[in-house]
Amino acid sequence: MLAGVGTALGTVALAGCTSSDTSSGDDSTGGDTTDDSAGNDTTDDPESGPTDSDSGRDESTDNGGDNVGDDSTDNGGDSGGNDNGGDSSETGDGNDEGCADESVHEGYEETEIEILNPNGEPLGSVTAAIADTSSSRYLGLSDTDCLPTDRGMLFVYQESQPLTFVMRDMDFGIDIVHIDEDGRITSIQHADPPGEGESGEEPKHQYPGTGQFVLEVNYNWTTERGIETGDVVEFDL
Repeated sequence: MLAGVGTALGTVALAGCTSSDTSSGDDSTGGDTTDDSAGNDTTDDPESGPTDSDSGRDESTDNGGDNVGDDSTDNGGDSGGNDNGGDSSETGDGNDEGCADESVHEGYEETEIEILNPNGEPLGSVTAAIADTSSSRYLGLSDTDCLPTDRGMLFVYQESQPLTFVMRDMDFGIDIVHIDEDGRITSIQHADPPGEGESGEEPKHQYPGTGQFVLEVNYNWTTERGIETGDVVEFDL
């Protein structure tokens, strides 16, 4: 179990990258990162935009939480707390309406994630699909129609690095949470879905941050639970 970096290496979660994952070289695009995860990984989740050196998508151009390379671009999720001005009421927990848990991310390994404040008090928990390959990080949440409130996606990299996630092909907004190797949240961003005529990889849909893990959950999920930077993410890998 990874709780608190060092010991909490597996305590984190998020979506689509466009950055290049220096450790895994995976490229992700889907909404998640471009790094293999978000920010740099825009190929991972439909939410990312750029391509990762890893696999060109590993979170380089991720949609909905994918990276776009190192400093990847993940989809879905403002990082650094930069909100695109999206109305959380429009893209929030309502995404789970009509979603059946058993039909979400079939075939993915999963992990139970719990987030606690520095005093050890629980703030929220989700079951997260694990995206730890270039292809899964690139795809991210891009092919996900909706996300139940108690579900998320955790992007896993070999080491802490700059990750930019983009919102490539994302259908809904997400929170993008960057987590360091000790399980500490380094940034939280609220990412709006791309509008009509947008790819989701535009500059305003890119969410850079730094971490070894990125967790993607429904839009404003973190805000509603009082989750902030510095809180601890625990999970097993």
